[in-house]
Amino acid sequence: MLCNRWTVRPLSHPLFTIPPINKSFCPIRPTSLSHSPIMDASSKTVVGDAPPTQPSGFDFLTRKPYVPPHWAYHLNPIPSHVFSLGHLPTPIHKWNLPNLPNNTEVWLKRDDLSGMQLSGNKVRKLEFLMADAVAQGADCVITIGGIQSNHCRATAVAAKYLNLDCYLILRTSKVLVDQDPGLTGNLLVERLVGANVDLISKEEYAKIGSVTLTNILKEKLLKEGRRPYVIPVGGSNSLGTWGYIEAIREIEQQLQTGTGDIKFDDIVVACGSGGTIAGLSLGSSLSTLDAKVHAFSVCDDPDYFYDFVQALLDGLEADVDSHDIVNVQNAKGLGYAINTSEELKFVREVAAATGVVLDPVYSGKAAYGMMKDMAENPKKWEGRKILFIHTGGLLGLFDKVEQMATSLGNWRRMDLDEDIPRKDGIGKMF
Repeated sequence: MLCNRWTVRPLSHPLFTIPPINKSFCPIRPTSLSHSPIMDASSKTVVGDAPPTQPSGFDFLTRKPYVPPHWAYHLNPIPSHVFSLGHLPTPIHKWNLPNLPNNTEVWLKRDDLSGMQLSGNKVRKLEFLMADAVAQGADCVITIGGIQSNHCRATAVAAKYLNLDCYLILRTSKVLVDQDPGLTGNLLVERLVGANVDLISKEEYAKIGSVTLTNILKEKLLKEGRRPYVIPVGGSNSLGTWGYIEAIREIEQQLQTGTGDIKFDDIVVACGSGGTIAGLSLGSSLSTLDAKVHAFSVCDDPDYFYDFVQALLDGLEADVDSHDIVNVQNAKGLGYAINTSEELKFVREVAAATGVVLDPVYSGKAAYGMMKDMAENPKKWEGRKILFIHTGGLLGLFDKVEQMATSLGNWRRMDLDEDIPRKDGIGKMF
């Protein structure tokens, strides 16, 4: 039984009345998602490929037919449609991390810049999952995750963009399960956009499981006459995997159109639910990218993720062994969403050195694990070009304010002479 509901009802003022979503979308002109290449069937090489049409700026929130990359045509099933939810492509730039092994380069794929309230890696999965929800006639979506789940926040925002209600089952400690969950980080966004929140304890989650919990809520909503669509933890199922298969095509195109001659040897990314690494590793192995994917798991253990990713690959009839295309290393430390002082110090130092802010739950732990492995096994990484995928999650930092407060100084009272004459600038604040 679901313990508590903390519901924020949508505003009913006429100003906020939203017309029903038009589910009969007209196809738009082809974009980089849907142009058709001419290829040599015996290789990965594109013989003649029409250049992708630049997005018009009006593609956002449109639903359009999906055509996969030419190297993924053999996968099954292929999604029929995709929503444009992310601000794509996300940029790639060199990341000047200190203390790298000799001749090692790290580049950064900024999927943290795929949006603002709808940001991070989950957006790519939701582009396919939300298209399926609309196609099935859903009027609401259900998903589940931790109390500061980036996926749940992204799902809540995407649902409201498409005029769907959102129901979230959020896992918290048994000490807090009967209390208002507050407005920190992702919770603030979820509640601002009117998500319906059910709280469960970690013990209930472990005992019952995410699938049963979402089905309980689904059955309840069905009895109320609703048409719910269930999205699994992290949006990680075979359909959601297409989000990062498509991301590999995006990276391919960025490398082809870039000014430098860059060939990535490795891709490094955090792993929390498995769908992102399934798409990245499968896409990379099939495409011209052909980079080895290194996943740093922030929960569970590597064996679990090898098996889970295998199930996703089998669901696409990929005919490949997960062990052959991805290397999973344990980086969970003290546990999911729990940080050591060293991990938080690393996040702070990277931000101060490079300007890149990592989240503490996913990319922070993955980058920490990568740098630790580089220090312990420098020969393994020497001379390699690495693409690190920043999966977002900045709002999760707000849940770590108390832990980080004592280590963040950099402030002082400004010294002023009492007799300094006043000189107005632009505008007067007082």
